[in-house]
Amino acid sequence: MRANKEPESEDLNDLTKRGQNCIGSLTRMKKWVSGQAGDITYLRTGQGWMYLSIVMDLYSRRIIGWSINKRMTSDLVLQSVKQAYWLKGHPKGVIFHSDRGSQYTSKKLKNALTKLGIKQSMGDVGACWDNAVVERFFGSLKNDWILKAQHATYEAMAADVAAYMKYYNLKRLHTSNGDMTPVEYENYQLKVSTWA
Repeated sequence: MRANKEPESEDLNDLTKRGQNCIGSLTRMKKWVSGQAGDITYLRTGQGWMYLSIVMDLYSRRIIGWSINKRMTSDLVLQSVKQAYWLKGHPKGVIFHSDRGSQYTSKKLKNALTKLGIKQSMGDVGACWDNAVVERFFGSLKNDWILKAQHATYEAMAADVAAYMKYYNLKRLHTSNGDMTPVEYENYQLKVSTWA
């Protein structure tokens, strides 16, 4: 960062240069809603492809925003980001990390994130490991759930994804959360913080 640049004016390129270190630190932070990560995956149905966009809270691994559609657009991402923003009660100081897909580099998303007070961070080109926690989620979704059933219609896929989101957030245990579900971990940390 240049010496004459104010901290509040951090730009996307600076956050991107710090890429992996930035997101690596966020996954270890013990501060509520410090960072979020997002990505899109493809899901096959008998009627054609569907696209799932998610936003994960890196603090608890909770999926706090998601959207599924037949089209992979910036609106798909924007819906999941807005859902996360509303669910978390309009948080301030959040960093949202993603890859450099066209949906994430769009002016529409950049303007929306700025309006919501969310800083955008993107990984380096070809550096998939800095968003590995989200890729791991997609692996679990597909291997533990989606690939075990046929999805003849768009509606069947959307319903199955919704069922997995509920399972993942409310029932699936995470070693990174001390063998608690994402929601249990958030509630536990909230209770502990009110005792202090």
